[in-house]
Amino acid sequence: MKILPNRKGDRANIYWNESFSSRKIAELLFSLLPKESSVPIALFCIGTDRSTGDSLGPLVGTHLLEKTLPENFHVFGTLEDPVHAVNLKEKLEEVNRALAQPFIIAVDACLGRPENVGTISVKPGPLKPGAAMQKDLPFVGHSHITGIVNAGGLMEFFILQNTRLYLVMALAKTITEGVYQAGLLYQSRIEGRKAE
Repeated sequence: MKILPNRKGDRANIYWNESFSSRKIAELLFSLLPKESSVPIALFCIGTDRSTGDSLGPLVGTHLLEKTLPENFHVFGTLEDPVHAVNLKEKLEEVNRALAQPFIIAVDACLGRPENVGTISVKPGPLKPGAAMQKDLPFVGHSHITGIVNAGGLMEFFILQNTRLYLVMALAKTITEGVYQAGLLYQSRIEGRKAE
């Protein structure tokens, strides 16, 4: 199945509740994954459970640990052991110590325009965590997945604290399923090469 264009024709932005949203995420993410099966994949889920809006990353990380992922997929950032502004650099160092030249997929919540609330983006390149809060944190990832949890504007801290948990949970489940399906596609590609 090929990715269906979504509203406004932007294939990188997917509404969490549109048809085949997890499959679209899976295919976009799969297209960004390295072709070599020896490259470890680090799913770096950023955020904190102390803020409803910022809990997207740790929720995705926690849900991913409940799935059977390919053996070279590694999850960092869960509700139990979150990756957040205070420990971000330390956790990045941990990833690079644990894995040899990993391909890092950053997962984070973000604020956006009101009409884009509830969308998920899967894009190449790093993301800048903490941008909504004007935090000076390093860029993270070789590719990234973001979910727009609320509208940006003034008082971002207040907005993140008052984001609906329902939407954050729905985004987390959709992203988790998309990453899981991308893992299945990735595993099939590896097994197909072994069979050749």
